[in-house]
Amino acid sequence: MIVHFAISKVERHLFFNIIYSQVPFNHNLILMVCFSCCILLNLDLIKFIFVSINQTFMDTNILVIGACGQIGTELTQALRKRYGNTRVVASDIKAGPEALMESGPFEILDATNKVAIEKCIETYQITDVYLMAAMLSATGEKYPQMAWDLNINSLSHLLDIARDKKIKKLFWPSSIAVFGPTTPKHDTPQHTITEPTTVYGISKLTGERWCEYFNRKYGVDVRSIRYPGIISWKTLPGGGTTDYAVDIYHKAIEEGSYECFLTENTYLPMMYMEDAIKATMDIMQAKAEDIKIRSSYNLSAMSFSPKEVYEAIKEELPTFSIRYQPDFRQEIADSWPSSIDDSRATTDWGWQPSYDLKSMTKEMLFQLKQKAKEA
Repeated sequence: MIVHFAISKVERHLFFNIIYSQVPFNHNLILMVCFSCCILLNLDLIKFIFVSINQTFMDTNILVIGACGQIGTELTQALRKRYGNTRVVASDIKAGPEALMESGPFEILDATNKVAIEKCIETYQITDVYLMAAMLSATGEKYPQMAWDLNINSLSHLLDIARDKKIKKLFWPSSIAVFGPTTPKHDTPQHTITEPTTVYGISKLTGERWCEYFNRKYGVDVRSIRYPGIISWKTLPGGGTTDYAVDIYHKAIEEGSYECFLTENTYLPMMYMEDAIKATMDIMQAKAEDIKIRSSYNLSAMSFSPKEVYEAIKEELPTFSIRYQPDFRQEIADSWPSSIDDSRATTDWGWQPSYDLKSMTKEMLFQLKQKAKEA
């Protein structure tokens, strides 16, 4: 019996993603078994290989939308490490870092194109989606309509898809930007006044209400945390008001000085990237009954001012200097809390941060020095 296999462009793409990705099981054995089954059952080879591997070894297939952003890049790599490279599909509006592109499946995907998203979900049999695409606070103020369209339409599409049972779980990040000048600034509680003054904050607050509505009305399993400022040595800032807390470390290594766009005593909630990734994965792995808040959880690890981070860096690099030149981002920062009460996240699903300012500073400077040596 001669079996003819019709292989489409999509199937060829899936085939090479499988072949060139590192997977946590014996590749040759799986391919031999799949090929034998194809001959016996007269099935399309490539599709059968992909489906067989997924159904046999994987009960979770993940799509990260906005995988090339500051958080998305590191989240994707962490998810691939935990679940296996072929189980985590990275996507963004354009190509990303080489390490991200080569370590597993990657798709060019517009977060506002519902048809394309649904096709990707169907092709890869996606169960969980992490929607990381967004236009952040500072950039959003320059392009308010674009920020609204991206931040709201992308979420709306995914909530509809989840309502229609095409995926099982959705992660969507909110932000401390949902708070405003009328919000209590110190130890901001989970439930409080939310009157944001930026289009980013307005879109995130709207998104929170949509998430809670879709959970209550349709049973959608959507989970969210309000990210504070996120600090990482691996990825550059992405256009947010808390970006100074990333850039200051890079400039300390590269130039030995920094010009800060916020005043020295502007306190904001912050978090090291490793803690942010841990929190994101932890809330998605928690039991559904433990997620009591379906709008978005407060989350924080530390709060500090530009002066305090400067002093922490100066302990390690005595010649480091700083000057303050506040710009339009100061007004945004002044409207946000200086510290966050995240006790509900601790109580409900066991959130605990690992880094404080001192330990984060040591790690940031060490990693950036290593990176500079390798460049």
